[in-house]
Amino acid sequence: MTTFKSVFEQYDWENIKTKIYYTSASDVERSLGKSKRNLDDFLVLISPAAQPYLEQMAQLSHELTKKRFGKTIQMYAPLYLSNECQNICTYCGFSLTGEANYTVNINYFLNAIEQIKKDFSIISVEVQPLSTEEYKQLHQAGVYSVLVYQETYHKEVYKQYHTKGKKSNFDFRLETPDRVGSAGIHKIGLGVLLGLEDWRTDSFFNALHLDYLQKTYWQTKYTVSFPRLRPAEGVIKPNFIMDDKDLTQLICAYRLWNEDLEISLSTRENEKFRNHIIPIGITSMSAGSKTNPGGYVVDPQSLEQFEISDERSSFEIASIISKTGYEPVWKDWDKSYTI
Repeated sequence: MTTFKSVFEQYDWENIKTKIYYTSASDVERSLGKSKRNLDDFLVLISPAAQPYLEQMAQLSHELTKKRFGKTIQMYAPLYLSNECQNICTYCGFSLTGEANYTVNINYFLNAIEQIKKDFSIISVEVQPLSTEEYKQLHQAGVYSVLVYQETYHKEVYKQYHTKGKKSNFDFRLETPDRVGSAGIHKIGLGVLLGLEDWRTDSFFNALHLDYLQKTYWQTKYTVSFPRLRPAEGVIKPNFIMDDKDLTQLICAYRLWNEDLEISLSTRENEKFRNHIIPIGITSMSAGSKTNPGGYVVDPQSLEQFEISDERSSFEIASIISKTGYEPVWKDWDKSYTI
């Protein structure tokens, strides 16, 4: 079976990084003038040379998003099931305490899904990489989408951050979305942990991955998220800083490159930024999030994977969305649509 790995190995990290940082203003203007853009244009639009054009990019992103998705924002809330983990990831509050293949396994997930699926129209999962057969089981159990983050596409740096456990296998994680696509999951979500490596280069490889998946598993929908490395108990600080202006540029670049891509923003980001970004290009937002297992009903001081920045309730955020002129959407899909 051919996977993304065969595509990934055709690209060199340093070569891509050099192309990004040597992009010129004329390259940016050429890309902005196009009606359809490709990966080369995405590379141009995430470059430092594109920063002076951010206002124009934001206007174009707004119009393209409104044309494709209307003035709507989908709402979601994360439900953390465990803080057990057998990996050592030096940036995570659940390190060796998250991804526990023996105790928090496929049967654990299937049991949890069975208990909650009657209360939710859509169930998405973000768990350790599984086999194709296990993803098929999740699909049959009612899972709508699977989110999997490569963390960083820099293979050597990945090894430095993931020192032990199954997650230390870079290639197995890299090929996970292929297994998800082969299992027939309705939607796949990708992203990198912004702060581990140069965000521009990592984002190009994430877009390359999305481009491959869309061409290979063309019946599947796709979404991208932007987790910036946040404080958590006993973890490292980011080596590469991404400020709000940078993140706005990245969101706009994704939209200008891919009009159909769903773009999600979590409560890792602060209130002011999330309020500002609503009309610019995103399509979904988390709200009222708790990042500790059972966090909606247990001691709020129990171990969190990371600290959230936007602590407003889902109804408060829905109100802000409405005041911005957008409609908060609590349900936009039902399993009966696919029967």
